[in-house]
Amino acid sequence: MESHKFFHFEDDDETIDIKIPEVVDPSYGMYVWPCAPVLAQYVWFNRHSIRDRTVLEVGAGTSLPGVVASKCGAKVILSDDARLPKCLENCRKSCSANGLVGVEVVGITWGRFSADVISLPAVDVVLASDCFYDTKDFEDVLATFCYLLNKNKHAQCWVTYQERSSDRSIEHLLTKFDLQCTHIPLGMFNADEPHLAGSNLPGDHTIQFLLITNKMAVT
Repeated sequence: MESHKFFHFEDDDETIDIKIPEVVDPSYGMYVWPCAPVLAQYVWFNRHSIRDRTVLEVGAGTSLPGVVASKCGAKVILSDDARLPKCLENCRKSCSANGLVGVEVVGITWGRFSADVISLPAVDVVLASDCFYDTKDFEDVLATFCYLLNKNKHAQCWVTYQERSSDRSIEHLLTKFDLQCTHIPLGMFNADEPHLAGSNLPGDHTIQFLLITNKMAVT
């Protein structure tokens, strides 16, 4: 069964409205998680800096952050696990629901470097919402980030994740892949509220925002 969530972003005299299709399905990527509107808010807050830049959303699922980026004038590529065609189709449905054309959707499986990954154009920003969900995937997620950041020395990964256990950490993996991470308080981009963009998300969940770059990043 398909339904829709609606999101409204505004600042000064600028507003956008986003409609996101959701499907009741066991697949994680078929509905909007609490991290997504937080990342979308960061995209909206930085909309002028991403205009005409190339933005890749990984693990996109319903693609809220990527759709917002596209609405803000970025050149967006959406991706999800190549083994999950329903999630890739959901990315396309989100584009269609918001009148977006020309947004490429590709299959990218974390930790696997297929032709779709290798042939990606130069990327300025990588978006990742709640990709640190299952600890068994953490290393593969960061291996993918590492590849993209090594290929695009100036790029940044904008990442939101939900705190589910104090025992979960990516610090040792950041060291392994020679990456650096900056925590950005949600209040710095007006995302420290239980309800964002006119939705009931993120609710009472604890969400963190990370800015991940290569330690040798070109500034």
